Amino acid sequence: MIGLGVAGGALLAAWLLTGDRGKKTKEFVSKKAEDLKQAINKRKTDFDDSDVHYV
Repeated sequence: MIGLGVAGGALLAAWLLTGDRGKKTKEFVSKKAEDLKQAINKRKTDFDDSDVHYV
């Protein structure tokens, strides 16, 4: 069952990266990766733990 999933994923990746779809797929993935990087960086800078916590 796992092998079937891996083979299906490989076929999907091959289909998405061929012809005109290849350029569109690469642009889409790079845009989403950039959006994800910005979201992660924003989350890191928004954290403020200036309150004092006593145990």
